[in-house]
Amino acid sequence: MTIAKALWFTKPKSATLQQQKLPDLPSGFCRVQTTYSNISPGTEKTVFGGQIPISMYKQMRCPYMEGEFSFPVKYGYSIVGKVISGTECLLGSTVHALHPHQNICDIATEHLHIVPKDIPDCRASLASNMETAVTAIWDGDVAIGDKILIVGFGIIGSLIARVASSIPGVSVDVYDICPKKQALARQIGFQVIDKPKVYDISFHCSASSSGLQTAIDSVNFEGRVIELSWYGTKNISVNLGTTFHSMRKRIICSQVSNIPSKKQKNWSYKKRKDLVFSLLKNPIFDSHITTKISFENLAQQFEDIENHTQNNLAYLVDYTSK
Repeated sequence: MTIAKALWFTKPKSATLQQQKLPDLPSGFCRVQTTYSNISPGTEKTVFGGQIPISMYKQMRCPYMEGEFSFPVKYGYSIVGKVISGTECLLGSTVHALHPHQNICDIATEHLHIVPKDIPDCRASLASNMETAVTAIWDGDVAIGDKILIVGFGIIGSLIARVASSIPGVSVDVYDICPKKQALARQIGFQVIDKPKVYDISFHCSASSSGLQTAIDSVNFEGRVIELSWYGTKNISVNLGTTFHSMRKRIICSQVSNIPSKKQKNWSYKKRKDLVFSLLKNPIFDSHITTKISFENLAQQFEDIENHTQNNLAYLVDYTSK
């Protein structure tokens, strides 16, 4: 009998590592020894705080989640590890999967994506957040020559900024009210502004009313605001009484679990993941990993995120050290 250890949210704003027994490996499954996982601070913080609306319980379930959003719940969705048993052709392979934070995982072979050999495990853990960034770029219809504003420089905002900056002729400005985030954005090569100008597209990633208002006010005629924040039970308010109507501005929701309809003819989830890993071959994305946490200290890390004691981008969970 194999004993695994996983992170559970036992009640609102309380997390702990718990042991659980893994049954004999079913046919069609692989056993994966996790090397790294990645925290998606926005969504996982919302789950941790008990802020998932009851009406969204079904839609918000993630693969291999256990428990319920009413607590206790095991939640998370980006791990990287080595296949240690199961499907023979995958033995020894490095794989990425959607799975909660857990040191040993049994995952259906069809849910595993092989990580290219030239991508280190730690960078591969960014894959799920990178899928969100790619989908947002698609939803924004970013084109050569566009002027883009990123409002909220967290991991999602930073990845969108990086991908958009790689498109020829596209200019990207970053806006964040936190001085530490401003300094971090400059440190890894982005243009940070104190006062937004006028833009074709703004990507809102701050999960705040003021941030969304800034994103709306900063786009030009028929400008697009791509909303990536997930608010859960939190209510927000914005002023749509100024230029929003007269300038025909649009607010567009972007959400990673579905491929935009305009892309569905030519893009599958697998093809999107292949694209993500082709992008992650660039070592520049290592600069987006700003915090490394031992798996054994993960429960405490969630309390730090909840209390706003850290201002970082990607939170990398390391299972290889104690």
